[in-house]
Amino acid sequence: MPNDTILQQSIIEELGLQSLPKEKQEEILVKMTEVLLKKIYLETFEKLADPDREELAKMLDTEEAEPEKVEAYLRTKIEDYDGFVKKIVEDFTDEMKKTTGDLGKIKEEELAKAGGEV
Repeated sequence: MPNDTILQQSIIEELGLQSLPKEKQEEILVKMTEVLLKKIYLETFEKLADPDREELAKMLDTEEAEPEKVEAYLRTKIEDYDGFVKKIVEDFTDEMKKTTGDLGKIKEEELAKAGGEV
């Protein structure tokens, strides 16, 4: 992945995915990004009042929906929007670290069992 962003590289490193083939890393990053964007959207939507939700829905329904305009709108409606999004990203990353750590433990336990039984 020659065009890795700092965020992508950080996710790869924090989750211990460096040993995976590049195409697998890309696949995981794409899926994680999709999930993260949905999570941000849902939490943002929940934080808005009904009229603001309707306005956001109208903005997103147009073919010309510009991310910059949507983000500018959300900044006017949600106090410290950048901090709000950053917290969602941090929580998501922490969840993923816990999950991958748990998976690593399970894998180690399975390997130990397999080695002990052979």
